[in-house]
Amino acid sequence: MEKFIEIAGLRLRYITVGSGPKPVILMHGWGCRAETVQVLADALAHESTTVYNIDLPGFGESDEPSEVWGVEDYTALIEEFASRLNLVKPVLVGHSFGGRIAIVYGSRNNVDSLVLVDAAGIKPRRSLKYYFKVYSFKFAKRILPLLLGKKRGGALIDKWRGKAGSSDYASASPRMRAIMSRVVNEDLKHLMPSIKAPVLLIWGEKDTATPLSDAKTMQKLIPDAGLVSYPEAGHYSFLERPAQTAAVLASFLNFNK
Repeated sequence: MEKFIEIAGLRLRYITVGSGPKPVILMHGWGCRAETVQVLADALAHESTTVYNIDLPGFGESDEPSEVWGVEDYTALIEEFASRLNLVKPVLVGHSFGGRIAIVYGSRNNVDSLVLVDAAGIKPRRSLKYYFKVYSFKFAKRILPLLLGKKRGGALIDKWRGKAGSSDYASASPRMRAIMSRVVNEDLKHLMPSIKAPVLLIWGEKDTATPLSDAKTMQKLIPDAGLVSYPEAGHYSFLERPAQTAAVLASFLNFNK
C-alpha cells in the first residue's frame, strides 16, 4: 500500500507490505527507489512482519532535501519516521547507500537486527589517478570562469563533470550531486563496533561498487555479523539471486519457526 508522510518539511513516500507485529524498514541504494528493492520487500513480508519500503529523500516520489545532506541527516529522518509510526525495535535492511543509513541507525538505537546488502559505509581506497582527476577538476573549476567568463566556464565545467562522473552522478540534480559527493566520502568504520544487534551481510562476489573486501571488513568490525556471498553476482546481488536471498532472509529472521 502506497502512503505519504511529511517529515522535516519533506513529503516522504513509502510502501507497506504485510500487517505483522515486527516492523522492517527497507532502504534502497543511490539512484534507486522503493520499486528497485521490491523483491526484497516481498522476501521480507511474512505473517510476523510489516515492511516499510521507503523512497529516500531525493529519489522516487519523495521530495529532494533543501540542503546538502549527509548520512547523519538521512538517518535522523529515518529515526523520526520510526518514531512517528511507533516502529519499536525495527529490523533494518539497506542496500548500498541504504546500508549507510542502517549502519548509523543501528549503532545508536535499539534494533532487532540489520541486513546489509552490498552496503556502502567504507570509504574506498583511491588511486593516484583518481586524485589527479579530482585535483585537476578542482583547479579547472577555479580557473576556467576567470579565463572564459562565468557562464562559458561553468558550462565547460558541467560538461566535464558529466563525462568524468559516474552515471548516478551525471543524472542527478546539482544538489543531489553535492549530497552524493559528501556521503561517498563518509567512512563509517568507527561506528560498526557499536552495533550490538545481529547483522546479516549479503554480497555479490563480483561487486565492483562496494567490493567483497568491504563486507569482510564489516564482518570483522561488527561484533555479531555473518556473511553470505554469491559467486558471479554483482552490486545488485539480490536481483541476481532472488530465491537464494529469500531463503537466507527467512532463515535469518526465523520465518520457518
